[in-house]
Formats: sequence, C-alpha cells, structure tokens
Amino acid sequence: MATHSNGSSEFNIPKIRFTKLFINGEFVDAVSGKTFETIDPRTGEVTARVAQGDKEDVDLAVKAARQAFDYGPWPRFSGFERGRIMMKFADLIDENIEELAAVDCIDAGKLFSRGKAVDIPLGANTLRYYAGAADKIHGETLKMSGSFQAYTLLEPIGVVGHIVPWNFPTSIFFMKASPALAAGCTMVIKPAEQTPLSALFYAHLAKLAGIPDGVINVVNGFGTTAGAAISSHMDIDKVSFTGSTEVGRKVMQAAAASNLKTVSLELGGKSPLLIFDDADVDKAADLALLGVVYNKGEICVSSSRVYVQEGIYDELVKKLVEKAKAWVVGDPFDPKVRQGPQVDKKQFDRILSYIEHGKREGATLLTGGKPCGEKGYYIEPTIFTDVKEDMLIAKDEIFGPVMSLMKFKTVDEAIKCANNTKYGLAAGIVTKNIDVANTVSRSIRAGIIWINCYFAFDKDCPYGGYKMSGFGRDLGLEALHKYLQTKSVVIPIYNSPWL
Repeated sequence: MATHSNGSSEFNIPKIRFTKLFINGEFVDAVSGKTFETIDPRTGEVTARVAQGDKEDVDLAVKAARQAFDYGPWPRFSGFERGRIMMKFADLIDENIEELAAVDCIDAGKLFSRGKAVDIPLGANTLRYYAGAADKIHGETLKMSGSFQAYTLLEPIGVVGHIVPWNFPTSIFFMKASPALAAGCTMVIKPAEQTPLSALFYAHLAKLAGIPDGVINVVNGFGTTAGAAISSHMDIDKVSFTGSTEVGRKVMQAAAASNLKTVSLELGGKSPLLIFDDADVDKAADLALLGVVYNKGEICVSSSRVYVQEGIYDELVKKLVEKAKAWVVGDPFDPKVRQGPQVDKKQFDRILSYIEHGKREGATLLTGGKPCGEKGYYIEPTIFTDVKEDMLIAKDEIFGPVMSLMKFKTVDEAIKCANNTKYGLAAGIVTKNIDVANTVSRSIRAGIIWINCYFAFDKDCPYGGYKMSGFGRDLGLEALHKYLQTKSVVIPIYNSPWL
C-alpha cells in the first residue's frame, strides 16, 4: 500500500474572508438568503457556509455585466489600458499567494506546496500573458475584387458565462477569465459548488486592481440551478464550460434552446499513455505513475489507460508497483506528501465504486485500491492489470488515482487501442524513435499529444478536445478568439488609380 502521512506543516490556515456572492463590485447575500456548506476534504468537516446563488442572482449578475459591457469603460479602454489593469491584478495575486494556495488546499484538497509553486503563479502568469495580448487584437485589410475598400474588426463577443470545475479552481478560473478580459468582455463566473472560495478572493483582488464594477461577477451555487440559469440566459452571449461530458451536453442544449449563444466545452477524457520497447523504463514508470496520481487523478487529461509494449511490460510493471507503494498520501499541507484527499465524499465513493467494478470484472489489483487514513477522503494509488478494453475501468472517466495497465505488440495495435475511446482530450507517447513518435502523434485523435513528457501545459500552447472531449481551445492566442467576433466593413472607392 502507499505510505500515508498524518503530519502537517506549521502553516497557520487562514480565516475564510469571502463567502458571499460578488455582483456589480460588491459582496452580497443571495436573494433567497440561502447558504450551503463547503467541506474540507482533509477531514470531512465544514470549512464555511457560502451564499447559494440561484436564477434570481444570476439575473442580477447578468444585468450588471450587460450594463458594464454596453455602457461601461472596460470594452472602451484601449487594449493597453486593459492590459495595465490586468498586470496589476496579477501582481496582487502574487502578493497573496500563500493565502490563496491555502484556500484551494482546504477547499479542493490540493497540495499546498504545489499551489504556491505552480497553480497560483500559473493563474497570475496567465493573466500577464493575455494582458500582453490585449493591445495586439486587430483585423485585416481585405483585397476586394470590385471597387471597394474592406477591412475586418475583431470585437468583444459581449457578456460571457464561465462555468469552472472543482479540480483546478484557480488555473481554470484564469484560463477562462484572462482572455475574456483581454478581449474586452464582461462576465459571470460560477465556480464549482465544491470549491467556491478562491473565486471570491479573486473577485476581491480584481476590484482592488481597478477592474470596473460589473466586469467580473461571481455567483456561487449548484449546477442544476445557477449553472443552468447561465446556460439558458437570454442575455449571455457566450458560455465557456469545463466539466463532464454529460453536463456539457446539457449546457449545449440549453444554449441552443435559449438565444443560440456560442459555446466552448472542455469535457471528459480517458487518455492513453503508450510506452514502447525502446523507452527508458524508469523514466516511463515515473511518467505513468505521475499521469494517474497527479492532483489525485482529478484531472481531465489523466493518463488512466497505460499501454506497454510486451518487451518491457514485466519490468515496467515491477517498477510501477514499487513507485506506487512509495507514494506518500496525506495532509496536503505536509511538504512530504505527494497526494492529498479527493475533493469530496461523493467523488471518494465514486472512485471506490469503480475499483470494486474492476475487481468484479476480473481485472487484477496489483496495488492500492483502498481508502487510507482515519478521516478525510484519501485513496491509495491503484493499479489494475489484466484489463480488457470493454471493462468499465478502461472505458469510463474515473477521475481518481486508478490506472488500467494493458499490453500491446505493434505500433498499429497501439494506435488502435489509443483511439478506442469516445474521448479525445490528450495522449502520451514514450519512445526514443522519432519515426514512431511522428507516426503515432499524427494518428491519435486527441487535442494534445505529449512525447516523452506529460502534463506539459503552457500559456502559449492551445489545449482542448476531439470527439466527446469537447471543442474550442483554452490557452494560447487561439483562446483569445473565442471571446471575439469578426465584423467586416466595406466601403466603395471612387476614381482610385488601383484596386
């Protein structure tokens, strides 16, 4: 079994400062006066009670965002001015990095050390990346065939609804909000009900940075109420959603049934990692384990299907089991810990249910498979072998630290296995052969392929899905264009010496 740590650091957990809704530049109670509990997954105990937004609150937030877009300064600022304010916002995040990392730790079970080193800086730096792009948004001059002069304008799409998931509450908040801000949009953001706390903190910092009232609104609440109200709202121009394929379908249906707002969806995954015979076995084992236990497996691109070529299969299995048993699970404030708790009891139970499915269907449990610790939602890194392609653990997105380990013989077989899924979010390839890397990377139907690495995200690298993993891209300049629309302007020209 994995090592479990009950220790923690000496860090003093901060008091939760923001628990209301943030609408039109102010923290306010929900219209209904209702609140809901947010739970600390380390213990299962209540962290705070948070205002529970509903349709009426979404209406107020959209009204504020519409007013800010139609009449406010944000879309009318120069790109340079928007960028300057966004840079200030990023600086304020840096100044509050420890408190923000702690908030995500007690809300989502994320590693405190990782939050300080990666998640929170990534949010700030994503803001800076798009701040730098804000004054470089421009159209084209067109060469018309007749006596006309024409050009295009790239205009902000309007009021955007962002629905943010619970697994990366900071990173995905800024993957969505940053390009929309740079484009000149205003927005209503619904954080996941499991992890609303950091979104409210960011709303506070946005106001301090000088982002005008109404530009960023945060409505905590449940998907079936607040999320549904955003998806079906007649005065929201676009919805950007990250979450499950099942809910993504509902978002798209609501958008179609309301005002035909544009939609971008980053949905589920069941990503393959293909390890070829020529791979460095120790490095491959490290990548394979990291691919399934990083962020406790609560990541859309988790490499939960690991295919190993038969020549190194036995050696790699042995190393994987050794590494999994040495993996330290425990309190995410403890700097020695590599894996914290699952986000909540529902997800904890769901993962354990899939582990039982794997056993019943005949897969061999090599290691893990059990809860660990006396309280909280901790699960050991779990590896199954003798997995068949039609088993639930090989087909469904589990969203936990559960690996399905399978064997292949040829390159063609590896490609066929990799594509044998309804999803197409990511894939990994481990090989020293450049021809194999090129052939396989071009043959897998997925939005991002990592060769001899995994989770290599960057602000400049677009990220999104094929097939039922959704459409539209986050990150990179491509994401900026989700929040812009193209207008063509045509005017006659008379007596011109040339066309």
